[in-house]
Amino acid sequence: MNHVIVVGADGSEAATAAVEWAADDAARAGARLRIVHAVDRTPYEIAKFSVPGEGDVIVLSAQSVLSDAEAVARKRQPGIDVGCELLQGPAAAALRNQAGDSAEIVIGGSGLGGFPGAVLGSVSTHVAGYAHGPVVVVRSGPDTAHGEVVVGLEDYHACEPALAYAFEQAMLRASTLRAVYAWQPPAHAHIPESAYDLDEIHATQCRTAAVILRGWQQRYPQVPVIEDVCRAHPVEALVSASAQADLVVVGSQGRGAIGTVMLGSVALGTLHGARNSVAVVRP
Repeated sequence: MNHVIVVGADGSEAATAAVEWAADDAARAGARLRIVHAVDRTPYEIAKFSVPGEGDVIVLSAQSVLSDAEAVARKRQPGIDVGCELLQGPAAAALRNQAGDSAEIVIGGSGLGGFPGAVLGSVSTHVAGYAHGPVVVVRSGPDTAHGEVVVGLEDYHACEPALAYAFEQAMLRASTLRAVYAWQPPAHAHIPESAYDLDEIHATQCRTAAVILRGWQQRYPQVPVIEDVCRAHPVEALVSASAQADLVVVGSQGRGAIGTVMLGSVALGTLHGARNSVAVVRP
């Protein structure tokens, strides 16, 4: 992993929770924290409504947001390396462009407008869908600890980046990793479910999950792993597991665990319903 964590700040309560979450993560990983705020001047540049000196007011307000967020981070984790940066342009594009040299991007689950918006607002979905690397949408306060990280499994190569991030998070947190592998019987309208040997299908899925996890368990022997193979829709399974998780990790592309659902839909559904923070990991 790289050694920079970027967090979006907009002065909202949700963004403050994201800054605290990011500060904790930077402390665990020995990473540098970069707090950013985007200024989109477009609404203020219409000549008819221009106000002399308005740009200075905008910048001063943005700098105040950054300094307040920096104070939150330093109070939360006094020992970390913190920097601030004022970005120009629409929030979603400005934040997405930070992904290239960062370990992860962190945004709040809701905000006033400068960054996150609603958990499925334009900024959250745009950044999670297009930024390379992990994007964490913080849904709960960082002081709510369950001691468990959840990761969604899919076909082997597609979920490698998500597994790498999830195992690293579990190791740094000294947490258990719950690997959720959801499956459903093949859907054929004219074949009754009783025609399938569901126990055999389940056993096959268990073997598949074990194969996916084997190399990672060897690489991270200190991380306790729960192989949670269940008959359910992947979104349903991940949302259910999120209730007792500090973080849910999902990939953002590839085929879902049942072989028919695109993981983009699973990631989106998990962001919709998860009760705690979600990391979307795009290769």
